[in-house]
Amino acid sequence: MMMQILSETNLFDFGLVGRQLPELLKYLPITLELALLSMLIGLAVGLLLAVIRMKRIPVLRQIAAFYISIIRGTPAIVQLYIAYFGIPMLLKYMNLHFGTDFDISAFPGFACAVFAMGFNESAYNAETIRAALSSVDRGQIEAASAVGMTYPQALRRIILPEAMTVALPGLGNSFIGLIKGTSLAFTCAVVEMTAQGKILGGRNYRYFEVYVSLAIIYWAVTIIVERILKFIEKRLELPEQIDKKAAAAEEPEKARTFTKEAKVRYDTNKKPEKAFSQ
Repeated sequence: MMMQILSETNLFDFGLVGRQLPELLKYLPITLELALLSMLIGLAVGLLLAVIRMKRIPVLRQIAAFYISIIRGTPAIVQLYIAYFGIPMLLKYMNLHFGTDFDISAFPGFACAVFAMGFNESAYNAETIRAALSSVDRGQIEAASAVGMTYPQALRRIILPEAMTVALPGLGNSFIGLIKGTSLAFTCAVVEMTAQGKILGGRNYRYFEVYVSLAIIYWAVTIIVERILKFIEKRLELPEQIDKKAAAAEEPEKARTFTKEAKVRYDTNKKPEKAFSQ
């Protein structure tokens, strides 16, 4: 009834929501490319920051803490604007003082958006990765050192494979947030799904229907990514983690069985009540 009233009064066009989906989906690859490239930068820089903070490297540790504080303390949209206007200024400065020949006008806004979102993501990934690295048993690291492994070798062969299972849920949530955060890339003149939605809305002034279509697409993409991450998480689980989950699942059943047995014993051992005599 509500839908019929909205359609008859021309307040909401349900058909337009469906018709706009193919137009918006054409720009989904750009959104996913932005998210994937930014996540790769965020993982690489985040791992470097996490190792620096864990190893307590002098000077670099303070620089890393200062970097994380700035990135986490400023809005992402401000960082995008700084990248969009700041990178061309930096290239121009290098052309003037170092004799380089960068074509500033040809520098793409897409690259600015990737750098800005990637470095923004690195500040949050650093804390997730640091917590995951700290969860690895110290004895395994000492054993790796005892057999002659360097720290980079131990990191690649022992620490990272174990830490990945701990970090994956947090990093997965960050990636989902990054996919939705690409909607801010229009500030760098990147036409992705949200920017295309604004263009479509400007043609017929049906902005509400456009944003409903966008919400459906983002929701569907999020569900698919969640399923993929759960599949990867199960494949990366270590045998002892699987055993722990199985034991935890058995605990409630054991508790219920114990409760039933205790009740039977109580009923069996219960003394008969004395008859009430007048």
